[in-house]
Amino acid sequence: MIASPNTTSANPVRTITVTIKRQNGPTEQPRWESFQVETQDTANLISVLQSIAARPVTTEGSATTPVVYDSGCLEEVCGSCAMVINGRVRPACSALIGQIVGEDNTITIEPMGKFPVVRDLSVDRERMFAALRRVKAWVPIDGTYNLGAGPQETPDRQETRYVMSTCMSCGCCLEACPQYQKEADPKAWDTSFVGAAAINQARLFNMHATGATEKEARLEVLTGEGGVNDCGNAQNCVKVCPKEIPLTESIAAIGRDVTVHAVKKFFTGR
Repeated sequence: MIASPNTTSANPVRTITVTIKRQNGPTEQPRWESFQVETQDTANLISVLQSIAARPVTTEGSATTPVVYDSGCLEEVCGSCAMVINGRVRPACSALIGQIVGEDNTITIEPMGKFPVVRDLSVDRERMFAALRRVKAWVPIDGTYNLGAGPQETPDRQETRYVMSTCMSCGCCLEACPQYQKEADPKAWDTSFVGAAAINQARLFNMHATGATEKEARLEVLTGEGGVNDCGNAQNCVKVCPKEIPLTESIAAIGRDVTVHAVKKFFTGR
């Protein structure tokens, strides 16, 4: 008899306990609930949350509501499922059970703490996108439809920019950053630290031949309050980035650029 793929000795079914920090709404008090789930080492954490949603009963036997969380692509592209897993922020879709479960078969999940909680594990990342708008993280070609062939790039420059372009705005770098403090009030976003994600995107578009038309405006923002000088060089961002973007290199490069920009502005007045 051929063994079922779900019961092979290489990937046996195990029962784990998942403890989740839950919150019914932005102004509600958080609480902890635990669930027992049968899963396998090769399953990801999203599949475990789906199992809990299918049967939302705690380990005490109490019926509860399905756990709310964000997810989209399920292949580490959209970044929406980032959460704190066993004390470390990362996307849940690429978190395999065999890699994250403890020796006591337990997993602890919390929402990211730098963004306001919407409900349970779902958070509002609007502040992160506000920072991208703040540094004009785009190529300014609105209103055009046919400009012909775009500017050519060298292979080395293209390779550098490609790695930076893989940022999926998951917010992991911001969650791990000690300088990026929680700011629920949108009025504070214009002066608070923009974080590694926005700095990296500013560098990405400054290196683009067309995007560089907004380079001075980006550097002006990053020279001021909440800009690159607010970075404390903890380097936590690069350690948790799921796409392995060289964020500290981007921060250093922008740091040099804002210094040149400031000196130039001092002598020219613009």
